[in-house]
Amino acid sequence: MLDVHETNELIRKAKSGDAAAKEKLIVENNNLIKSIVRRYLNKGVEYDDLYQLASMGLLKAINGFDESFNVRFSTYAVPMIAGEIKRFMRDDGSIKVSRAIKGTAKQINLFIEKYSAEHGSQPSVKIIAENFNMPESEVVFTMGSSKMPVSIYNRSEYKDESGQELLEKLPVEDRQEEILESLQLKVAIEKLPERDKKVIILRYFRDLTQSEVANLLGVSQVQVSRIENRIMEAFRNQLTG
Repeated sequence: MLDVHETNELIRKAKSGDAAAKEKLIVENNNLIKSIVRRYLNKGVEYDDLYQLASMGLLKAINGFDESFNVRFSTYAVPMIAGEIKRFMRDDGSIKVSRAIKGTAKQINLFIEKYSAEHGSQPSVKIIAENFNMPESEVVFTMGSSKMPVSIYNRSEYKDESGQELLEKLPVEDRQEEILESLQLKVAIEKLPERDKKVIILRYFRDLTQSEVANLLGVSQVQVSRIENRIMEAFRNQLTG
């Protein structure tokens, strides 16, 4: 494994046209590339094609990386690599979710409907996880994936967006500041207690309301609000400090 200094030195050389440095960066980040590729297996794209796309994403990350970002290169590279794969998968106008995940998400939704009808309230993530014999984090991921748009030509379901196609809302260019802020938030999340981590993931990466998060976690909306405000205030202080 290369340390930060060695990585940054190779990036400087690669940007100057050193092909050997670029090749070494690809080799040294091979495990990172493979770990991201594994997330997109069984979604209609062959492994070799995914690997090539991921490698292209890594090269773009090398060209775009700046040491002043104050994040590790691997942290910066992950969304660049994943983004390259996602763009390719959108070429035919669809975002593919595996049939297994779709099936599980459907079963979870049916369970939530049945449980809500019988108990008068939605089941918590813990109850869902126990019923399906799944880790709570996997439940959160599966439920989130069921909200993914199946086509970028679908019309938005929100009234204030005037029936725009999702394609119209896709960003046309990379937004470095937003990417970096998101990366820094993700790094900060890893250090949080388990419940706090779930709150932030559900709120900011699954777009659930505070009430929905409260129902899933079995706590009050006030508690969710306090947890969210405390974490975001600490995050803002970290950025400005």
